[in-house]
Order: sequence, then structure tokens, then C-alpha cells
Amino acid sequence: MDASLSTLVNCEKLSLSTNCIEKIANLNGLKNLRILSLGRNNIKNLNGLEAVGDTLEELWISYNFIEKLKGIHVMKKLKILYMSNNLVKDWAEFVRLADLPLLEDLVFVGNPLEEKYSADQQSSWTEEATKRVPRLKKLDGVPVIKQEEGEEGEN
Repeated sequence: MDASLSTLVNCEKLSLSTNCIEKIANLNGLKNLRILSLGRNNIKNLNGLEAVGDTLEELWISYNFIEKLKGIHVMKKLKILYMSNNLVKDWAEFVRLADLPLLEDLVFVGNPLEEKYSADQQSSWTEEATKRVPRLKKLDGVPVIKQEEGEEGEN
């Protein structure tokens, strides 16, 4: 991700999947970026995203080596986060996603945390994840159905 990226001022969608990228960098000039696809690289953390924190709505970052979600909170407009098959293994990192005010669609399958809970039973993962990030409307491609309080037993 070299400095020439900053010349793409009007770019709204940037796909850099499968490029052996190790770190997110040089996004400063991308003032209109809404969708960033960085799947199948060698990215280990989310540093460098702050440059597009005010505009990015979708981040596709599956099949990398991300273990920590530090820095995700800068993504104030992020609605969609596809980050399957990374290395997130504990709830302390997962709960950082609750800092994203607009996040509604998350794909997290294939992370050690999800695998651990799904091995027990699928509903356990969905229940635990949506409890921690309550605004989710879709988790791992499945719509999240929540019963409203006071709705139980009503038809």
C-alpha cells in the first residue's frame, strides 16, 4: 500500500485483496472511500484505518491474521464488517465492535472465538455475540431475530 494510493481522491471502492499486504497504510488522500476490500492478505492489525474513519461504510478484511481489534472505534460510519477467518480469540476484543454506532452486518465465522462457541452449539455463539453487540441485524450471513421485551407469548 504505497503513497500512490493517496492520488485516488475520488475513489469510493478500493479492492486490494490477495496482495500479500502486511499493514494498512497511505489511505490519507482517499477522502471519498466507502468500501475497502483487503481480504486474503497478511494484515495483523487495524492500524492505518483512522485515515478513512469518517467515510468508510464497509470493510472486507477476511482471511488475514488479525487478533486484536484495537483502533476499530475510529470507524464511525462502518455498517458492514466482513472479518471471517482471522485470529480473534477473546470477548475482550470482540466487544470493541460495540463502539461502532452503525455496525449492523458482521461476518465473524472462522475466528477462534466463534469456532469455540459454535462447537458447543450455534445458538450459543449468536446469543453471546448479539448480547455484546446488540445493534447487529445480521451475523455470519443470518438475520438476527430478537424478541422485543413484552412480546413473548403474544401473536
